[in-house]
Amino acid sequence: MATLDRDLTALSARRAELRERYLQADRQPSNGRGVHHLALICADPERTIRFYQDVLGFPLVELFENRDYEGSTHFFFDIGAGNMLAFFDFPGLGLAPVPEGLGGVQHVAISVEPETFERLKRVLDDNGIAYIGPDRAAESVYFKDPDGIQVELIRQPLMEIPESAPADG
Repeated sequence: MATLDRDLTALSARRAELRERYLQADRQPSNGRGVHHLALICADPERTIRFYQDVLGFPLVELFENRDYEGSTHFFFDIGAGNMLAFFDFPGLGLAPVPEGLGGVQHVAISVEPETFERLKRVLDDNGIAYIGPDRAAESVYFKDPDGIQVELIRQPLMEIPESAPADG
């Protein structure tokens, strides 16, 4: 692991400055209506379908050929609240897994009801899927999908800050 060179006091002060300058206490409605879909890349559509639909319980709602790459499959899962999680495969391109980095997806957080959260933790256990949490964040568990994409299940309602978020400043 690389040695971190950072001034935690300065970083905390910078967050406080950004919060003061940009956080809108009396915010106007957003121009957006929500996430239509987040598009990710997978190696194997069937394996991805089995994981997201059969293990996590997110129904597959559409599947068709990707209009931008012949032979590629584009498919969508309903993750609730009118939002979808979409995947592409790109057969023949020889894509490799990507490390966490700038411009990449660190994780996908999906809100679930508290009862569903507890049931899905048991499903993860029953399927031998390792996860972290809820030790660090009481309302969340984090695990990897078959392609190494980190997924967070959070029992916090949409548009609410996680209860375990640290007080800063």
